[in-house]
Amino acid sequence: MFEHFEHKADIGIRGFGATLEEAFEETAKAMTDVILDVKSFGKDKKEVIEVSANDEGALLVAFLNQLLFIKDTKKLLFSDFSIHITKENEQYNLRAKAAGTTLDPKKHKFKVDVKAATYSELKVTKQGNKWITQCIVDV
Repeated sequence: MFEHFEHKADIGIRGFGATLEEAFEETAKAMTDVILDVKSFGKDKKEVIEVSANDEGALLVAFLNQLLFIKDTKKLLFSDFSIHITKENEQYNLRAKAAGTTLDPKKHKFKVDVKAATYSELKVTKQGNKWITQCIVDV
């Protein structure tokens, strides 16, 4: 499950999951849904995405920004993710298998362009038995 939340100038995105990986997956879907209805396109294009960072929050921001880089350079947008996160020597590593589609302005109804994921209101936390991940995206 994911949601958007209010922010003065930009948009907040938040993901929930039973695992850290699920929360990251849902946060990525939340960001995609800011751009284009996440349920409105197929999964005919596949991509493997790998990022690393010194902590879980920085890993989330790096992952989301890598998705935006792929959107801007390869014109691919993803709606389905399978993420695996490991920690080695104080370094967090994320490997994601992403499925989505090639962007087509004639076919897709775009909402808002996301420029970047930011550290603003960044949160990666476990509450009870669920993980919550969030940040603000610059639109």
